[in-house]
Amino acid sequence: MPNRVAIVGIGQTYHTSKRPDVNQAEMVNEAVRATLADAQLRIKDIEAVFWSNMETFEGIYLPDHWMADEGGAFMKPGLKVCTGGTSGASVVCEGFYFVASGLYDIAMIIGFEKQDSGDTTAAISAAATPMWGKGATTGAIGEFAKQALTYMQESGATEEHAAQVRLKADRNACRNQYAHLKLGLKSIDEVLKSPYLVWPLRILDFCPQSCGACALIFASEKAAKRIHKRPVWIADVETVHQEPFRAGSFGDPTGKETYTQHVACERLYKRNGITNPRTDIDMAEIYEPSNWEEMNLYEHFHFCGKNEAWKLIEKGVTEIEGEFPVNPSGGVIATNPIGATPTIRVAEAALQIRGDAGEHQVTRDVKTAIATALGGPNWTVMTLLKRSL
Repeated sequence: MPNRVAIVGIGQTYHTSKRPDVNQAEMVNEAVRATLADAQLRIKDIEAVFWSNMETFEGIYLPDHWMADEGGAFMKPGLKVCTGGTSGASVVCEGFYFVASGLYDIAMIIGFEKQDSGDTTAAISAAATPMWGKGATTGAIGEFAKQALTYMQESGATEEHAAQVRLKADRNACRNQYAHLKLGLKSIDEVLKSPYLVWPLRILDFCPQSCGACALIFASEKAAKRIHKRPVWIADVETVHQEPFRAGSFGDPTGKETYTQHVACERLYKRNGITNPRTDIDMAEIYEPSNWEEMNLYEHFHFCGKNEAWKLIEKGVTEIEGEFPVNPSGGVIATNPIGATPTIRVAEAALQIRGDAGEHQVTRDVKTAIATALGGPNWTVMTLLKRSL
């Protein structure tokens, strides 16, 4: 490719369930101003703007059009991406490809969601056709409850293990100034006392609906070295989508692993010489809508063997101070502005590499990190970030 691509600007809003103080465009502008300040650039320096948002959740058609001023996109090229829960990672890929191609030297990507403006649950539940997508009409809660039950039965993990994951997420979120849910949970019993949504998934086991935005500025190698003393390089990206309208969309009756996470990580690892993720990568920000799914993903991304994720939890391997930190930001289970959620994973991983994560900076030196996204019928996007190439 003509250009190597670096992240030279990182900005996000604080996240919460409701933002009555701002409209959608004003909220986005907060993230745009933050990333411009971080990169020490002005809006006239940005050549193109790319957007990510699930507009059905707010019910606002083509939101990027009416906030062109607030997003700094007036009279500039760009496009809007919507690929379900992976939208905020798909737009990272779009910005990466456009800068890597040599078409632009400096581009901005913006992920956002203002969920107090609409009805996300209704939009998800009504997104599938009754005949072909009947399972999806239960909404995300039903699907992740089924995954939790399957994982419990196959791995031997208990509700106590899931509660430990939730405690880790909350401890980390309480150290993150941008996180939404900061509950100050102290014990497993506090999690286990929360009511069930659909057994075995409890209220505290599942992600919130958040309002917030995250913006990143990408630059070509020549521009990056001029703009920032510590650019974070995008080493690789991988996207794997799976057709939902067939039997066994989350597995293969032959027993062969066909989860999109397996396919995505094996491609990305092979291209980049990663043979042992726990030693070749320093930390990860993964898209875990529930604490049960976080354990699932440890195994799908080969952080451990099959049915062994709960052992990592017991040993504290994935804590901020652990051997392989996962989601030091608090993760999706603490903060979930859906159109921005995967963008935040990339932003947080980049902050860790720069050493700028503040109170939730991990204790080990981070030179390489991955950020992942999950959405729709088990779609996966992965981004590999490095301090140097």
